[in-house]
Amino acid sequence: YQDNLCLRKVLKYLKVSRCWKGKVNIMKIFQPTSLAMVGCNPFEKIGKEWMLVTSGNEERANAMTASWGGMGVMWGKNCVYVVVRESRFTKEFIDREGTFSLSFLAEEHRDMLKYLGSASGRNEDKLAKAGVELEYKDGIPYVGQANEVLLCKVMSATPILPEQFLSADIDEAWYKDKDYHTLYIAQIVEALEKVIVPSTI
Repeated sequence: YQDNLCLRKVLKYLKVSRCWKGKVNIMKIFQPTSLAMVGCNPFEKIGKEWMLVTSGNEERANAMTASWGGMGVMWGKNCVYVVVRESRFTKEFIDREGTFSLSFLAEEHRDMLKYLGSASGRNEDKLAKAGVELEYKDGIPYVGQANEVLLCKVMSATPILPEQFLSADIDEAWYKDKDYHTLYIAQIVEALEKVIVPSTI
């Protein structure tokens, strides 16, 4: 809906101004934005809409869907925290690179999110199979279909161990397979937002 609204505004401007000649193309590009402009409600963006955690380099990258995590301030820096199970292929990329991105997609990409949350990149090129368009900023991969992106640098990685739980219900409910999470706290080094711009040919 937001994309269509922006498109109508752009086309209206072009029609009124009459300053463009030739065929008009509409391009979508990412530009830096402030965290305040992203307006991210973590309860909605992460818990309900989900996000893609992407890490790697231009030779190889991987992404996984996540619905757990949060945002805030830690050690004087704007940060996110995400949890990644030991078995996830994406964890290997995060540990090696020390960076990752969080990509937030519109509801129309829900099937992509479901697939990337269930398939493993160890067994296939799941990004290609899902139609993911990878883009890079300062060497950090992110998903081109996203509307908002956070580029993140890991500040700490803490394994979550069963002896840390104050309630046995947590272990019983979420870790029957003993595949525990690692908690990553990462600085948000840049926020990107997709914008629509006109071009002529």
